[in-house]
Amino acid sequence: MAVAALGLSLLAVFAAAATSGRRRSPGSPLRLDDALQGVIDGHARSIARLESAVRKLASEERRQGQVIRGAVQHVGMVRYDAFEDVGGRLSFSCALLDDRGDGVVVTSINGRQDTRVYAKPVSGGRSSHNLSEEEETAIQQALAGPREAVSAG
Repeated sequence: MAVAALGLSLLAVFAAAATSGRRRSPGSPLRLDDALQGVIDGHARSIARLESAVRKLASEERRQGQVIRGAVQHVGMVRYDAFEDVGGRLSFSCALLDDRGDGVVVTSINGRQDTRVYAKPVSGGRSSHNLSEEEETAIQQALAGPREAVSAG
């Protein structure tokens, strides 16, 4: 867009020079009238504003890229029966991780009388806490990328 504006400005300069009623001697410099100079100055200001806007957009894109890398992007979930006498696969482990593999794995153990919920931090796809087999599977699914995240467990 800026290149097109510059091209139009140059075209206007040459058109004004070609249609000028004044004759100029071969060695004298080309003089622009005030209107043509105003058009060129206006285009130069427009180009400067466009360049500034492009720089701001590029900066904002970099900032948003950093924010997105820290957002939950990878999810893995395993549903299972925690106890033999409780069916319906109501217990689950769910890993919620960012682009670096940092986040949390949440586990809900559903029994006949109560339900318990546990959350363990995850850093780089690993946790400093002891993980159940289901929690490790949920983390592996999350890190594997987009696909069916619920396993038959």
